Amino acid sequence: MMETEIDRGLLEKIADLIGKPVGAFNIRKDSGCDGRQSTEHIEITSKEDKPGIDIRVQPGTVGEACYIPVIITKSGLREMVYNDFFIGEGCDINIIAGCGIHNCGGEESRHDGVHTFYVGKGSKVRYTEKHYGEGDGTGGRVMNPETVVYLEEGASIQMETVQIRGIDSTRRSTKIVCGKGAEAVVTERLLTHGEQTAESDMEIILDGEDSKGRVISRSVAQDRSEQVFYPRMVGNAQCFGHVQCDSIIMGEAKIKSIPAITANCTEAQLVHEAAIGKIAGDQLLKLETLGLTEEEAEDCILKGFLA
Repeated sequence: MMETEIDRGLLEKIADLIGKPVGAFNIRKDSGCDGRQSTEHIEITSKEDKPGIDIRVQPGTVGEACYIPVIITKSGLREMVYNDFFIGEGCDINIIAGCGIHNCGGEESRHDGVHTFYVGKGSKVRYTEKHYGEGDGTGGRVMNPETVVYLEEGASIQMETVQIRGIDSTRRSTKIVCGKGAEAVVTERLLTHGEQTAESDMEIILDGEDSKGRVISRSVAQDRSEQVFYPRMVGNAQCFGHVQCDSIIMGEAKIKSIPAITANCTEAQLVHEAAIGKIAGDQLLKLETLGLTEEEAEDCILKGFLA
């Protein structure tokens, strides 16, 4: 497990892992299992009918973490993985995923994954997914994650998705269905550069009475990269939903943001807002007067924006 410097570097970037994880974990490397550990309350098993794993969390599990990172270090490797999470009632856990691709060859390396969550009554889940690509090869680094979440009464998920750098193409699909009193908060942070493309399709369905949903998207598009965002909030009961998309555009990049809200109940309260713009000149000037170069000032502003 984590045999090479490349492995260790990727795992640190996508999952903040240094050394062996504490708690339950499954590390996937180049389409195989590079390490796995279950705990008394979290069981990880391989699927028998298709690539992927099942993660079962016993009711009442509190304060535990589960790591399920994926790394690809071979050029030309393409995979499709299915991971299902069964979270019992009354849990409070952290799940840390993420995918890193190191491609130094001439063929495309690609990871497609479907994560499906079944979150029991009153449970709280914090889910983090970071994506990162590196390598000096000409082959593409591609990721297409799909996440589906079903929240039972009073359950909640705080989902953070981050694209750090180096992913040439990505299509993200997210769907969350909220039951009575359930809450979904999704924070998306994305950076594209060069000729990269990114699409994000997101739907939060507020089915239950007093359910809540919030989407916060922040992105930066540099050079000639292109981004498309399509977040949707659907209110089918007395509920509250808010969609916020903020983007910084630079160089010859293109950004399209299409937030949408749909109310199918007179008691649904839904709000959306979107903004796209360049870095303000006065912000750059202020930092430059403190001794930073224009490039350093831009980098400082972008890091703060995506933090």
